[in-house]
Amino acid sequence: MHSIEPTQPRRLIVAITGASGTAYGVRILASLKDSEIETHLVMSDAAKITMLAETDFVPAQVEALADVVHSVKNVGASIASGSFVTMGMIVAPCSVNTLSEIAWGLTRNLISRAADVVLKERRRLILMLRETPLHAGHLKSMLQATENGAIIMPPVPALYARPVSIEDMIDHTVGRALDLLDIDTTLVKRWNGLGKK
Repeated sequence: MHSIEPTQPRRLIVAITGASGTAYGVRILASLKDSEIETHLVMSDAAKITMLAETDFVPAQVEALADVVHSVKNVGASIASGSFVTMGMIVAPCSVNTLSEIAWGLTRNLISRAADVVLKERRRLILMLRETPLHAGHLKSMLQATENGAIIMPPVPALYARPVSIEDMIDHTVGRALDLLDIDTTLVKRWNGLGKK
């Protein structure tokens, strides 16, 4: 006779890579801090350098926003196994290097390994690719990642929401990314149409 396991917590993997835009990953963690969702953070070494260059955060402050922090070098972490159930994963921002590893199945660190696990288990993987302009190699990697099951979501500002600050733009993009995981927040200014003229 099998015992019934208690309900698993809702878990989300958040990865921050070295591309510009570390504020997106930080905002995701901050917005989920007091929610019922258990966040698992992985930051690359390059992410920590970029974060210091473009935000007022230090890595320890960002780690404090997560429920669980994993070393990028620890490929034996819980999130490296498909038996560890998660809702999925957001890579915010996602560097071209990380995109390429995910697209072609190169699991060189915990970020690409966890992403590969999410894909093989048919869970949601959102890649907030932060690069422009794009050459053919980038586009091929984006197509390959999409064919593998990932969602490519560059952080593009929604100007129809009439943002008045960088924080407004970040919030809207983060809210739309969380929408893809069926996580509703108050961050998105929803479109209700143009109305009558």
